[in-house]
Amino acid sequence: MEEFDPKEFESISPYSDAEAVEALGKVADHPAVPAISQYLFPKEDPTFLRTALKSIHSIDEFQQLIMSKAILWDIQTTAHNFSYDGINYLKEMDGKFLFLSNHRDIILDPAITQYVLNQNGLPMTEIAVGDNLLSSKTIEYLLRSNRMIKVIRGISARELYLSSNLLSRYIRQTITSGKHSIWLAQRQGRTKDGIDTTEQGLLKMLDMSGTKSFEENFEELNIVPLSISYEYEPCDILKAREILISRTEKYVKSPKEDLNSILVGLRQQKGNIHLNIGQPLTADEIAAAAVMSENKNDRYQAIRHAVDKRVIEGYRLWNTNYIAYDLANHTFKFTDRYTHEEVEQFTEYTEKQLDRMEPSLNRRDLRDIFLRIYGNPVLSKEKLALEKENKPI
Repeated sequence: MEEFDPKEFESISPYSDAEAVEALGKVADHPAVPAISQYLFPKEDPTFLRTALKSIHSIDEFQQLIMSKAILWDIQTTAHNFSYDGINYLKEMDGKFLFLSNHRDIILDPAITQYVLNQNGLPMTEIAVGDNLLSSKTIEYLLRSNRMIKVIRGISARELYLSSNLLSRYIRQTITSGKHSIWLAQRQGRTKDGIDTTEQGLLKMLDMSGTKSFEENFEELNIVPLSISYEYEPCDILKAREILISRTEKYVKSPKEDLNSILVGLRQQKGNIHLNIGQPLTADEIAAAAVMSENKNDRYQAIRHAVDKRVIEGYRLWNTNYIAYDLANHTFKFTDRYTHEEVEQFTEYTEKQLDRMEPSLNRRDLRDIFLRIYGNPVLSKEKLALEKENKPI
């Protein structure tokens, strides 16, 4: 086992406790803090958050006393019901692990995961996040004080190789040394079209730091697939808009678009939310991938398929998914899964979301994309079921 050297990774690693205390002290002086305090902690004095931030002594304290309460409040005020399963897989694990999660919301996906871990007395993880989110010093202070691993984006091919190698070594050494577990999205950026798939390049990156056999390299990461499902998709109409514009031109984000997406995701009503912690990848699955071919790409595909299978199986379908599938495909296939009233409610919701977008966008195409964001998880489940039956898709 390679010894963990903090200095090697200081450009991407989360803050230390001392750095977090200093950073949070600066956040406390931001003029928006009293308003945020009243929003997140309405029963407390407006000075509550500022005072709490200035009294923090460690990252654990910050996450448990402030962040967990903030996420709980968001769940209670923007979700109808929250549930989770699979926690026993983690309680039975020996050592640290790597979450490979589907990614539907910038902040909530990893934040809700941390909340569940904390509620069950398990250590919270470090979180790999793209540096594109560090749009201001205040956001950087907050994210890196939440054990954020900085993933460098928008760089040259040579820089990307070096950056990926560093990130790979950091992830592997952090897990194998027993320092921390890590949350990592299964792809770069959020799933915009409702189809959750693992990027093969991500698996290549993870393997870059391996010094043993293919099988041993992936076994020691303790990969745990994770799937989060929202009845009402965070930023659904914004995702649909981006997909539509991208069909005819290169989509360019506005300067504060990521921040806006974070705020919309937090504030938007989400209906039911479910988090599924999947069965960790088994030694047999990794061994099967290792012997299937001399070609590493084939091996990565096998690992990718194993992760995707768990994510899709763990994804919980809501009536919004079935309704959208039938509307988008002009079928009545799942009419036993919803009522006429629920169709009317979802249709009204859809049209209101479409009304928020600029009239210059083709409404029919935008509606179709919007519906397929919700309907595609049903399609993914269908494909997986057919695959299990060895039927052509």
